[in-house]
Amino acid sequence: MQLPEFITEQPSGSVRLTGHRIALEHLVYFYNQGYAPEMILGQFPSLSLAVIHKVIAFYLEHQPEVDSYVAGRESEMSKQRAVAATLPDLAELRRRVSQLSASALP
Repeated sequence: MQLPEFITEQPSGSVRLTGHRIALEHLVYFYNQGYAPEMILGQFPSLSLAVIHKVIAFYLEHQPEVDSYVAGRESEMSKQRAVAATLPDLAELRRRVSQLSASALP
């Protein structure tokens, strides 16, 4: 998929609006939730209404490719959440530090 100048693919593979940290999938999400361009502007006030219209037009012209990209990103985020859920929480980390500190005492 050829990206226009207002959308940039990052080295990590994420697609963001050029000059912003706003991901393409975030605008697509709000658009698919029924948000009008003006409502999307309320969510992302650093964007211009013109850019929002351009992104929506790009999405509508490339919907199958963008939807596939978004599905891939959602799948990757689900995998990362699953891994994060198996990591120790803050209370467990504190318990481990306390245990290490206690065992280090002479």
